[in-house]
Amino acid sequence: MNRRRTAASLALLALLLPLPLAAAGAAAAAQPVAASAAADTRVVLPELPRPTGKFAVGQETLHLVDRSRTDPWAGSGPRELMVTMRYPAHRGTGGPVRPWLTHEEARLLLADRKLDQDVAVESLVGTKAYARSDARPVAGRYPLIVLSPGFTVPRATLTSLAEELASRGYVVAAVDHAYETSGTAFPGGRVLTCLACGKAQSEAGAKLVADNRARDVSFLLDRLTGRHPAWRNAGLIDQSRIAMAGHSIGGSAAVAAMATDPRIRAGIDMDGGVFSPVPAGGLDGRPFMLLGAQESRPGGTGTGEASWDPNWQRLDGWKRWITLDDSNHFTFTDWPAMSDQLGLPPLSPLPGARSVDLTRRYVGAFFDQHLKGVPQPLLDGPSPEAPEVRFHHP
Repeated sequence: MNRRRTAASLALLALLLPLPLAAAGAAAAAQPVAASAAADTRVVLPELPRPTGKFAVGQETLHLVDRSRTDPWAGSGPRELMVTMRYPAHRGTGGPVRPWLTHEEARLLLADRKLDQDVAVESLVGTKAYARSDARPVAGRYPLIVLSPGFTVPRATLTSLAEELASRGYVVAAVDHAYETSGTAFPGGRVLTCLACGKAQSEAGAKLVADNRARDVSFLLDRLTGRHPAWRNAGLIDQSRIAMAGHSIGGSAAVAAMATDPRIRAGIDMDGGVFSPVPAGGLDGRPFMLLGAQESRPGGTGTGEASWDPNWQRLDGWKRWITLDDSNHFTFTDWPAMSDQLGLPPLSPLPGARSVDLTRRYVGAFFDQHLKGVPQPLLDGPSPEAPEVRFHHP
């Protein structure tokens, strides 16, 4: 592996590591990147795995403004969110699939991670997804799942999971939290960058991120389920069946949100340290799943394990601690499938398509069981169809 690709590999890893490790990973990658000659950035358009459910997927974007809160990172102005809503839709309806990221979002993401000499901006912009804009919804009442991404990375990194869940009969709200990504486009031509990055590089800072995201999610639920909802298709949402999943710091936010908002009936932490702990009294018996990379097993050195053990003991409802062999922190996002196609070196032995498949399978099974009441034997223990999956009982 040459120095350029080694640097790109480290930078991609840093992109998806949790807060305390991301800065170190990016710094390690920066020097060889700066020292090397410009690389070929030909445009390669990755294709995300196609959703497997019976529904087509529609997509709309919401801009939400919480005027009751001052943004904690900017120190002025209201708190703002960008939200991608995905939902079951009729096939053959709707407009073109929207870009995975805008051009400026993609440019900032690649530059921030020192990948701009390895990956063309157009490759991220043109990544193929499947949800069609403003497609006609299939009438019904569906559970709502909120998705929160890792720190510094956009909601787009959870596209494969969001589309899969919507195709299986869920409404999915993927959230970008202002000033917590390398760049997120907001109305009025604004692109908000990561003001939080300089203020959250500690466990106390990580807790602040998680707790603020919990407030974001409660505000989002207010705007989706209140008397005058912000989304024109809010009637699709079954308000009695709401859940949340998050990757990395988004997983910690799922714990924090459940601790403060009883509307959230179930949650998943995908390889995130639990910086805002489970309350001593538990989560009122609500189900929770820890879904981690290989090193997040009990006794491991992964991002989740150090904080999962004490929090596992406090979980007082149905619970699972599951890890995937040969996996990495970013296994639960779009990145493995994309990086395989972009020609970047693999950061774990688990292939990208398999990463997406296993994430969709176990996350989908959890929500099918706990929001739809459909028993899922997959969650009872090891399966010969998924030899990579380990169940832990600390």
